[in-house]
Amino acid sequence: MIISMSNSIFNVSPQKEEKLRERMQALGVSERDIVELFVRSGGAGGQNVNKTSTCVYLKHLPTKIEVKCQKERSQALNRYLARKILTAKIENMVLGKKSAQQKLIAKIRRQKRKRSKRAKEKMLNSKKLRSKKKKSRSSGFLAEEAY
Repeated sequence: MIISMSNSIFNVSPQKEEKLRERMQALGVSERDIVELFVRSGGAGGQNVNKTSTCVYLKHLPTKIEVKCQKERSQALNRYLARKILTAKIENMVLGKKSAQQKLIAKIRRQKRKRSKRAKEKMLNSKKLRSKKKKSRSSGFLAEEAY
């Protein structure tokens, strides 16, 4: 089912909708390339979720990327969120290392990397100095026994 985005079909502000359209256009994603299906959601949401098809499934034909969104109880809002996720995935694929997600992954990898021997020694020395300084501030008798 292909639906145009010419009139407001999402349950979001016009600014958000326009921003999404611009992002899709910048990536070269058109509505004609997207297959959209509605499926019954599961989980929380009560009767609304159980009786209506609020889950949105999108497939971008040129890239073969598939997205399924059932975060909200509203079908319109799920349509918006699914397109947002789809554009993020396409952007991730197109931009590669330049994408925000790749930068975040690289940052975490750097943070978890093992320290060099010199950096570890330097850190431990500064911790020992800090420890001595704190011990010297405590009441006189206890501080002398610690040495």
